[in-house]
Amino acid sequence: MSELSTEAPAQSVKPTIFFDGVSSRKRQVTLILGDALEIVEEGAAPVRWTYADIRRADGPPGMLRLASTSAPPLARLEIRDAELAADVVVRCTRLDGHQATRGGVARIVGWSVAAAVSIVCVVLFGVPLAADRLAPLVPKPVERRIGDAAEVQMKTIFGRSVCEDPAGKAAFTKLVNRLRDAAGLDDDSMTAGVMSTPVPNAFALPGGKVFVLKGLLDKAENPDELAGILAHELGHLKHHDNMRGLIYNGGTSFLIGLLFGDVTGSSAVIFASRSLVEASYSREAETAADTFAIATMHALGRSPKPAAELMFRITGKEGGSGLTNILASHPLTEDRLARMTKEDRPVSGPPLLTDKEWQALKGICGGGKV
Repeated sequence: MSELSTEAPAQSVKPTIFFDGVSSRKRQVTLILGDALEIVEEGAAPVRWTYADIRRADGPPGMLRLASTSAPPLARLEIRDAELAADVVVRCTRLDGHQATRGGVARIVGWSVAAAVSIVCVVLFGVPLAADRLAPLVPKPVERRIGDAAEVQMKTIFGRSVCEDPAGKAAFTKLVNRLRDAAGLDDDSMTAGVMSTPVPNAFALPGGKVFVLKGLLDKAENPDELAGILAHELGHLKHHDNMRGLIYNGGTSFLIGLLFGDVTGSSAVIFASRSLVEASYSREAETAADTFAIATMHALGRSPKPAAELMFRITGKEGGSGLTNILASHPLTEDRLARMTKEDRPVSGPPLLTDKEWQALKGICGGGKV
């Protein structure tokens, strides 16, 4: 027998423990370091591990834990004697080979790249597809709950209440209802109002909520200008754009909480309402809402061009930014005005409001008083 084949002393100070990978029984064994590592248990046949097959396994400090590629996957050898452990390590030429082989590194890199590509594909394709499919399926009560919370957020931002002049409210309701009927919207629970703030804007919220800010109404010169803007917002409602954006921007888990009524429901509503306040629509959503507005105005026998002229007067040629103009979710350029102009048609339908109703609507906030 060679020098490396001498029998190692029994573990008289710290025992060597062996798990055979078949049973859970802890076995106290003796090691013999010969041409292979022999694991000897009294009354049992020796177990031989070839040194080249031995690999280091994770273990606590002060312990050398070993496994073997030729042994059952759960087989482990635990050596606590430092001198014996050092002697074994010298003989195991591939003790850490599983950590440094080129093939292993290549596999890790390959799987990492595949995971990164998968994440990119989910973000670019999976999430938008899920948002498109899920948005129309959100129950109406959930939409209304989110819309109510978003309305509170809007009122907090603008610090104003809804204008309550009776004649103005009646005129505004008539205008919204005519647009809703022409657009084929069947949501009888739709609510609309004018908020007394100088910001020129209009927006739609989940649950059939439509609001015009007084700054926009003040700049409108006739009902058709305002109607086209409202028709655009109804288009966002029809296409569920706000819910789609909410899901796309990370609200899916919160919506699931709402759907199942778990304890995070209130947090979900707050998150969703803030997301809606800060959100902007995609270019595709804006184009689709414009198309909806054009079709709605044509159905009423009116032209979509006045609405584009109103928005263009507010934003200017290059558009604006911030809350002093149409919000960032409503960019308007000369290209949009050109499109609306191209869709201009001679008026063939009756006025949307009488002169008296229009004047009542213009004064809905009582001359600027809340």
